[in-house]
Amino acid sequence: QVQLVESGGGLVQPGGSLRLSCAASVNIFSINTMGWYRQAPGNQRELVATITTSGGGTNYADSVKGRFIISRDISKNTMYLRMNSLKPDDTAVYYCYAATVWGDYWGQGTQVTVSS
Repeated sequence: QVQLVESGGGLVQPGGSLRLSCAASVNIFSINTMGWYRQAPGNQRELVATITTSGGGTNYADSVKGRFIISRDISKNTMYLRMNSLKPDDTAVYYCYAATVWGDYWGQGTQVTVSS
């Protein structure tokens, strides 16, 4: 069983920044791809960004390109999402995702609220 533990969510004003973290309970090299998804009330869960754990290749949703940065620290088995220039439309529950050699896993989610 793979556990993914997110942290770093909270309330921030428009234009502010937050950094989300996702710590995996297994060696990160057991994970092919990690990513962040988000779900706002009344909306479907949507892709925010993904990163391959080996080469570090990244992919972003158009809505966050240029504002969000996904990264990983292999030594800590942890993935990050640096969110800059936050907008009210970024308000959602953010979920960590991992595609591993044993299957796909999700974190419990962390709330991000962008409001003045």
